[in-house]
Amino acid sequence: MAFGKKNQAEIVEEETKIWVCKSEDCSCWMRDNFRTNEEAICPICKNEMEASTKVLQVVENNSLYYKS
Repeated sequence: MAFGKKNQAEIVEEETKIWVCKSEDCSCWMRDNFRTNEEAICPICKNEMEASTKVLQVVENNSLYYKS
């Protein structure tokens, strides 16, 4: 008998498009579906960002500002 164990939902991961800061001094990255501008500008250092991919947990963006 195990006390305190909850059934945990399966974590779904998939290859996700992200944007990575081009600056060597900045380690910022963001999911494509959380980007608010057409231009990919780093929110931390304001440098350009480049597209890449990363295997991440699936997260839906329900924001009114997101345009797919």
